[in-house]
Amino acid sequence: MKLRCLLFIFLAAIPLVVSLSSRTFVAATSFLYATNAAHTLGAQPSTAMEISDCAPALGADISHMRGTVTEIQIPAGRVTLEGELSVPPDAKGLVLFAHGSGSSRHSPRNQFVAGVLQDAGIGTLLFDLLTKAEEEEDYHTGHLRFDIGLLAQRLVHAARVMEQEPEAQHLKLGFFGSSTGGGAAIVAAAELGDQIGAVVSRGGRPDLAGKALREVTAPTLLIVGGEDHVVIQLNEQALRALRCEKQWRIIAGASHLFEEPGTLDSVAHLAAEWFVEHLSDKHV
Repeated sequence: MKLRCLLFIFLAAIPLVVSLSSRTFVAATSFLYATNAAHTLGAQPSTAMEISDCAPALGADISHMRGTVTEIQIPAGRVTLEGELSVPPDAKGLVLFAHGSGSSRHSPRNQFVAGVLQDAGIGTLLFDLLTKAEEEEDYHTGHLRFDIGLLAQRLVHAARVMEQEPEAQHLKLGFFGSSTGGGAAIVAAAELGDQIGAVVSRGGRPDLAGKALREVTAPTLLIVGGEDHVVIQLNEQALRALRCEKQWRIIAGASHLFEEPGTLDSVAHLAAEWFVEHLSDKHV
């Protein structure tokens, strides 16, 4: 009987231990993110800023239909990256997507946003920032997903390829970055200067761009989920460092991945408005 009682007590305690361990891990992760951002940007304590909450729209349909897609290959130094180019008739501009860690050009969220941009008359290029071999390596080591310099250079290579692409060479370019791709987009935009007409970051880590934040000239929009508290702080600090035209929007009720009904719609339409405004009158 005593053995049964002890076994029952042990099993009952397991959920509590797991819950406490999970909370401890989340708290530690949040602390490391915040500490990293403060170190990178030399940020001061947060002060009040004007924030616009976006009203939830209709539930996002991840299977949003896209236009005609052309499979392309992008030479990037010693490697070749796979991409999908879609340019609607009379396109107003072209947006290159930089996905987050562990993702690819097949990201359902970026695919959805790309569909909304195409409906607004904006061409899109979704491509893999890493090769299959690099993805496999990063899965085991995790050392490439935060290599913002490498990811940014992949974006720069893609932008230069688009300058030679018959369908896209007459269009002004923009960047849309998610998670770590947001940091890469900022660094690449700083390097390319006036060649980039606009940048949008979705739940991004622009803080990882460091000094490049002060060198960006392209109008930049930062979009963050209202429940993504640590990333809100990181984006607020990055916003202060930017010297270009800039805005940020917090999507009420949204978590980091914008999985809640209507939140991804809000992201997509804010991005479409930003790109239409800043790319449509900049054909070369």
